Amino acid sequence: MNLNLTLIGQAITFVVFIWLFQRYLYAPINAALTNRQQKIQEGLQAAERGEKEQELAEQRAKETIAEAKEKAQEMVGAAERRANEIREEAAGEARQEADRILANAREEAEQEINRARQELTQKVADLAVEGAEKILEREIDKSAHSEVLDRVVQRL
Repeated sequence: MNLNLTLIGQAITFVVFIWLFQRYLYAPINAALTNRQQKIQEGLQAAERGEKEQELAEQRAKETIAEAKEKAQEMVGAAERRANEIREEAAGEARQEADRILANAREEAEQEINRARQELTQKVADLAVEGAEKILEREIDKSAHSEVLDRVVQRL
């Protein structure tokens, strides 16, 4: 066997193998690798988008929480103001009610004092008449001497 012929045969076989490899295997393998590379890039881009969206969502959540806290504080403030208003209204109504009750009590006391004065005046007048009767030892006519009795009552 000739060494040159073997080398030439192997070289031809190698060239045919390379040509067949590039024709039938290299293109599909390269296409598969390219597809895989594109999928990996798309996955990385999707991951980056997801991270950005997550950051945006977290930021929106923080803003929403801050707004909710602010609204809650406003509501608490409004509730406290309303509670103070209600307390003040109730205190005002209670003062008015107390003043009304006090005025009624004063009026009733004044009426009682007037009744007591009238009764006392009547009793004094009766006593004065009795005393005068005993002194004069005769009966005084109330209707005839009403003017005198009125002056006695006014002095008291």
